[in-house]
Amino acid sequence: MSGAALPSGPPPASGGEAPGGRRAVLVWGVGVSVYFVAVIFRTSLGVAGLDAADRFGINASALSTFSILQLLVYAGMQIPVGLMVDRLGTKKVLTLGVVLFTAGQLGFALSPSYGMALASRALLGCGDAMTFISVLRLGIRWFPARRGPLVAQIAGLFGVLGNLVSTIVVARMLDGLGWTWTFAGSAAAGAVVLVVLLLFLKDHPEGCAPEPVRHAGAAFVRRQIVRSWREPGTRLGMWVHFTTQFPAMVFLLLWGLPFLVEDQGLSRGTAGDLLTLVVLANLVFGLAFGQVIARHHGARAPLALGTVAATAVLWAATLAHPGARAPMWLLAALCVVLGACGPASMIGFDFARPANPPERQGTASGIVNMGGFTASMATLLAVGVLLDATGDDYRIAFSSVFVLQALGITQILRLRARTARLERERLVASRVEAVHVPAV
Repeated sequence: MSGAALPSGPPPASGGEAPGGRRAVLVWGVGVSVYFVAVIFRTSLGVAGLDAADRFGINASALSTFSILQLLVYAGMQIPVGLMVDRLGTKKVLTLGVVLFTAGQLGFALSPSYGMALASRALLGCGDAMTFISVLRLGIRWFPARRGPLVAQIAGLFGVLGNLVSTIVVARMLDGLGWTWTFAGSAAAGAVVLVVLLLFLKDHPEGCAPEPVRHAGAAFVRRQIVRSWREPGTRLGMWVHFTTQFPAMVFLLLWGLPFLVEDQGLSRGTAGDLLTLVVLANLVFGLAFGQVIARHHGARAPLALGTVAATAVLWAATLAHPGARAPMWLLAALCVVLGACGPASMIGFDFARPANPPERQGTASGIVNMGGFTASMATLLAVGVLLDATGDDYRIAFSSVFVLQALGITQILRLRARTARLERERLVASRVEAVHVPAV
């Protein structure tokens, strides 16, 4: 792909390009704080998997159902949420999301049975689904288009920080306070961000209001989805997200801690340190990827494919190690590479953004965001089923990762050239339109 800088997307508003500045950072920061709390709630099960198995008396397949159901709801909500954001605006959708994921976290704390706990995680997943697309739309409305890739990566980093809180704070709270107080206490954070959201968040700056949506109903919904899907950039973004995100999510969300403790023989403290390493590496890669892509849009596909290749190599080396336990340096290297998966998945939005006009950004982002969570859901299920079928053989169970990576790479390579050609054509067209020919 060409290394020339391409526009990150069309102007976000009818009244002119968003100004950025301190006010933009403040308003966008409110939205990001909501996403931060949502990720804490989403990933809290990752450090509580063994506790959940003991509390509810369930096996590996039943344990994986918690995360599968949560991600199933999350993935299934992405297109509806994108349409809601395009239609209703960011503030209304985020408000509903906070109410739902806070209720889900509190319900999970108080659930006396496996069935009620499942229902609580589904409610949490529904609320969580409304956060990230809203934050992306908020960034598009408040910051200049050229800042799009960096703003999106920084938003993703706050999600990483939420994951870090789970691996460090929530894990220690579980040891000290127990199940109910840990999850009920963390739910208070949802109430706090709800108040801040209602007081300070605005959908867009003054003078940058989007064009009103003139059509509603089923025809409008179908048109939004079809037009977004027909764009090769949207589909390429979805497959990039699909292929890059899921290995790290499966590791952090549920199966990393059991693998490191039960299969690799590490203590829970050491396993927690390795999960923290994934999160810290994610921070570093996120900043680096955001800067590189903002300057060189042609680096998007190489960064995504390079991350997939590195993940596959380290994953295979860990599983194929001849000893009973992989050496610590190899496990650490795997965790560092997994840290690149989240930032690489954000590249998917950088393919969809320039391919769609402002009024379809929410819908297109929803389609992209379905990719990684669909892959994560499929892998979580496959690992749980294979663990039960093989007597907890993690080498066989974790090999399911390679199947989805192969599928995703095939689709990325198929769509890459066409997307690049359309982007170049749009860049040329925008430059032609910018030339003013003086009247004779």
